[in-house]
Amino acid sequence: MPRCRNRKTVNLYPFQIHSIFLSSFGSLIGPFGGFFASGFKRAFKIKDFANTIPGHGGIMDRFDCQYLMATFTHVYIASFIRGPNPSKVLQQLLMLQPIQQLGVFHTLHSHLRERGMLPPAAAPQAE
Repeated sequence: MPRCRNRKTVNLYPFQIHSIFLSSFGSLIGPFGGFFASGFKRAFKIKDFANTIPGHGGIMDRFDCQYLMATFTHVYIASFIRGPNPSKVLQQLLMLQPIQQLGVFHTLHSHLRERGMLPPAAAPQAE
């Protein structure tokens, strides 16, 4: 099998990879925020969201693309950059009903035993 001798590797830092995704979304999907806003306004038969800027509509009319981009950026950062936050997971668990908390406890306990992170259960002793 012939090898490609001119093969080059491009190394990217994580922030560069995230920047590529955010800028791709911003340039390809971001402009559709204006179309969504126009469709929304047509559905309600209004010309502008407000009359803050005469002849241009309100602030929403000027920043409709940015609202879509801000929402995507927030979801992207929360999902791919920050990752799960153990304190938030614990807060969510504490909001469960006690029976649901016990179910999570037993599932986690058996999972940790299977991975060898907890000692195996002691066998009941005969009297």
